[in-house]
Amino acid sequence: MSDSSPGGALQPLTIKRKQPLAEGIWRFELVARDNQPLPAFTAGSHIAVRTPSGAKRHYSLSNDPAETDRYELGVKVEPQGRGGSTSLVEDTREGGELMVSAPMNTFALEPAPGYILIAGGIGITPILSMARQLRREAAAFQLVYCARNAEVTAFGDELSEPDFAAHVTVHHDDGDPGRMYDFWDLFERPGKAHVYCCGPRPLMEEILGVSGHWPHGAIHFEDFATDVNPVRPDDRCFTVRRHSTGQCFPVPSDHTILETLRAAGEMLPSSCESGTCGTCRTRVVEGAVDHRDRVLSDEQRRHDIMICVSRALGDELVLDW
Repeated sequence: MSDSSPGGALQPLTIKRKQPLAEGIWRFELVARDNQPLPAFTAGSHIAVRTPSGAKRHYSLSNDPAETDRYELGVKVEPQGRGGSTSLVEDTREGGELMVSAPMNTFALEPAPGYILIAGGIGITPILSMARQLRREAAAFQLVYCARNAEVTAFGDELSEPDFAAHVTVHHDDGDPGRMYDFWDLFERPGKAHVYCCGPRPLMEEILGVSGHWPHGAIHFEDFATDVNPVRPDDRCFTVRRHSTGQCFPVPSDHTILETLRAAGEMLPSSCESGTCGTCRTRVVEGAVDHRDRVLSDEQRRHDIMICVSRALGDELVLDW
């Protein structure tokens, strides 16, 4: 059984292991039903996962790419998020299955004399895969991992092992901006190393600021975040009517079309839920659209809508799905 989507077919994998890694962070180990080798991946890769709630989320692989029998994910539960991570943790069990895509990589390691790896929070997941590969290859690297405290530090036990500890600095700031790690010593003099950074926006902005004098192409960021805000304080209610059946769905001011339809039992495809991937593109039959996506062309906006972020300008939209 597979689920066709713009990101490729989703295939069932078995949850071999599910365990807490740190406060609010869980490790998932996925294997094939028949324990056959999985599609190969490279360090920095991620996969799309269909959660039990129906949402599709992207998670970085944290294990060494040399391991072909499993995928390891670190999943942070986002209580204020849109329910994908909560569903993945609360509605799954070991021995169950998840539908996942083949690995994709937009954050691949490039050949370099050395590497500086920087992670913040759950951003350690792709960085750890890189570190594991570089350790196995005996390559030159150093890793700086910033987290609020030890309780929220994922993979802390492994990173403290002797063969890793020589390369790793773990920094805890206890949530105090004044205790943020000082990266200037690493970046004061441009070197030949390549830098890979994944973490919250303030961390990436800090690295961008201290690395401006480094060679072009030496600094790499992984960022799934977006400043698209699908729900705004001045949004109002409207109705979505399904063209084929006439069924109406009232959309509250504080919910998206996608959230509303999903709550009503309509299992529509989605991925980024930030208007950047195109997965939830839906045909507009009638009504004016407040387009908030970053993927549709002007021509496409005449007859399509990204229901994860966009809304109605009037009282009703007639959609075809």
